[in-house]
Amino acid sequence: MTGLLMALAVLTLTACGNSTGTASQAPADGATAAASQGKVLVVYFSATGNTKRVAETIADNQKGTIFEIKPSQPYTDDDLNYRDDNSRVVKEHAQPQMRPAYDGDVADWDSYDTVYIGYPLWWQQAPHVVYTFVENHNFAGKKVIPFCTSVSSPLGNSGENLAKAAGSGDWQTGVRFGSSVSQNEVLNWLKK
Repeated sequence: MTGLLMALAVLTLTACGNSTGTASQAPADGATAAASQGKVLVVYFSATGNTKRVAETIADNQKGTIFEIKPSQPYTDDDLNYRDDNSRVVKEHAQPQMRPAYDGDVADWDSYDTVYIGYPLWWQQAPHVVYTFVENHNFAGKKVIPFCTSVSSPLGNSGENLAKAAGSGDWQTGVRFGSSVSQNEVLNWLKK
């Protein structure tokens, strides 16, 4: 029960994109335009499984390849306790330039035309490991569609901040899904 409460508490810190909408208010251009643009990649980081479920739905629907950003040092429940000043997420938040390593990489990166990038947000920003991924890839010539999950936070400017960190790519407005988002909600967004 404590682990669940901590996970829910961490997710309350999450949001993404650069507008104030929710999945039902998502812009119509991002997902639909991506469907007609060649080879699709869905990259995601998920601390508790919510973002993973959304990523898998997108990848299945868009017939895309999926890549999970797996931190080299996985996050434990204690690491995710944002109420503990000594927890890993609090320490990372206090050091904005920190870039945790992750394992593996996307095979044949240059072959992808559209990249969905998903994550939970902590303190209304992408976790630092997502920045590690973004800063280590060239998004030139790619349409990039950020998405995230959150218990209660509204959309923030995380997609815009990731676009700045990337320095290249055609970054679209992101979308926020609730932590208990249904597969149908994700599929409806993809149809817009």
